[in-house]
Amino acid sequence: MLAILRHRTYRHLFLAQVIALVGTGLATVALGLLAYDIAGADAGAVLGTALAIKMIAYIGIAPLVGAYADRLPRKGLLGAMDLLRAAVAMVLPFVDAIWQIYVLIFLLQSASAAFTPTFQATIPDILPDEEEYTNALSLSRLAYDLESLLSPMLAAALLTVISFHWLFGGTAIGFFTSAALVVTTSLPHRHVVTRAVEGAWHKATRGARIYLKTPRLVCLLAITLAAAAGSAMVIVNTVVIVKGMGRSQQDVALALAAYGGGSMIAALLLPRVLKSISERSVMLAGAAALFVVLLAFGVALPSLSQSGLWTFLLSGWLVMGFGYALCVTPGGRLLRRSSREEDRPALFAAQFALSHVCWLIAYPVAGQIGAHFGMTAAFLLLAAIAGIGLALGFRLWPVHDQSDLPHEHPELAAGHPHLLEHGETEHRHDFVIDDLHSSWPGRV
Repeated sequence: MLAILRHRTYRHLFLAQVIALVGTGLATVALGLLAYDIAGADAGAVLGTALAIKMIAYIGIAPLVGAYADRLPRKGLLGAMDLLRAAVAMVLPFVDAIWQIYVLIFLLQSASAAFTPTFQATIPDILPDEEEYTNALSLSRLAYDLESLLSPMLAAALLTVISFHWLFGGTAIGFFTSAALVVTTSLPHRHVVTRAVEGAWHKATRGARIYLKTPRLVCLLAITLAAAAGSAMVIVNTVVIVKGMGRSQQDVALALAAYGGGSMIAALLLPRVLKSISERSVMLAGAAALFVVLLAFGVALPSLSQSGLWTFLLSGWLVMGFGYALCVTPGGRLLRRSSREEDRPALFAAQFALSHVCWLIAYPVAGQIGAHFGMTAAFLLLAAIAGIGLALGFRLWPVHDQSDLPHEHPELAAGHPHLLEHGETEHRHDFVIDDLHSSWPGRV
């Protein structure tokens, strides 16, 4: 897996991702402390609203950026978004009102909504070999998991010698460093495709229309719903469950580490597994694992003793981390396979936005149902959501999912790649595909 770091361009972008992730992790800790400093006991409500603002920015901004990303220089866009995030981080220590937090969080997350899908869509162009790209996806998954484990530890160590306000300075340094790595990287030339003039709405929804008319990507979204159900339960309610058992903050970290550890194990295994097992089987297995664990907790929770619950929680979180990584890590392979180069930014942006709709559903269920009706109800309802995602994925994803399907093209413009390669003059897709020929050459 680490062999792909020999690619200088990818190595620079991966380091940019890791450093930006560490900065983001520091900001997460600092933001919680800032909210408590300003709002006191209402800090939870402030953070909940900030999380909702984050989701709104992701869902609303990503498709707009994806619509025009093919006309913008990728290096400039990525660097500019890093600089914007650094500027916001530098301003955050000086806020003294809740509304200022909300405005700055919207700016910060809007920049992330522009940066992340553009970054993700660039990697397939740098690593055209599927095996190398799979290794890159697993390495990225490991980076996210390690960040979730190491950033809080780094923040805790720094807070012993500095005020939490200085953590935002570390965040800004991380984004500045990321920007420097990006702008010193040589990205491959992107082919410019001339399209008919499109209205703003039509262009902004282009990626979503391609996405929702591609069967395997509809199934990816269904499996993402199952992944969101499992991860939302872990992220929102781990502290509630563990502290409710009378255990310490260290035990909260241990439980989260079990979840991250399961995810890392899956990420390490996936490059080899995907050589012999299809993405469909791997991702459905991950969704099934999440469904089974959530259901098992919902059924067994009322009868478990304190010691039994702790053992069950650690093992269950480990399995859910493993299942979550199985669900989300291969997604980039499906997006790459289902798009041509010039459509890739829009398609990755659509996945970024639509996947966060799943989390926008799952987070309130995990939080509100757990708070008002108890953890058993939250587990069972999230198990039902995961079950819906699993059932849709199993039902809609063809068992024999071909990468290239026979098709014809009518009324193609002069110079269309298929006219040049095959001389085809009629267009038919075996599966429903967008009328924009977005999945050339026959990738569905």
